[in-house]
Amino acid sequence: MSLKYHRDKMPWAEIMRSAIHMDYRSHKTSTCGLHIHVNRTAFGSTREAQDECVSRVLYFVEHHWLELLKFSRRTECQMNRWAARYGYKNSPKEILEDAKKGCNGRYACVNITNYHTIEFRMFRGTLKYNTLIATLELVDKICELATDLTDSELKSVSWSDFVGALNDSTEPELITYLKERQLYINTPITTEEDD
Repeated sequence: MSLKYHRDKMPWAEIMRSAIHMDYRSHKTSTCGLHIHVNRTAFGSTREAQDECVSRVLYFVEHHWLELLKFSRRTECQMNRWAARYGYKNSPKEILEDAKKGCNGRYACVNITNYHTIEFRMFRGTLKYNTLIATLELVDKICELATDLTDSELKSVSWSDFVGALNDSTEPELITYLKERQLYINTPITTEEDD
């Protein structure tokens, strides 16, 4: 399902309201995570092309770890258990090579052990529509950068550059969420707690 499909066709708001009424707890537990799978074919038609883009995804995550940790609503301890980082290296390819050694298994921030997908595991579960869509928009933008930029171009993207390039018409939930978490480049706004 594309981001557009999730926004326009999936009745996520209704599903989440129903889950709340059924007393589902999601983020109120210590183990629930929001895992997002992205088809490897989104990164290219060959395994080599895919790996090149996946290496840039991993680099972005490592390079902006503190911001993504705050975005995730998880603690460092929870991340270490369910979505450990690979560790910062100087180049995307170095991070990918380290990740391929599989020391984290599937419990990595970006799990690359699946054959057909990569799995973003770092996000805490939610029953809040804005948080779900914002997370999908974030993953979509990270993947877009990984496919559109070269290694050297991606290495020069600061967090301010990343959020400054977001568009209110295409990533409205992400911008709102970043403001709520004080990860945007302007005045923060208040938020209600995730249900």
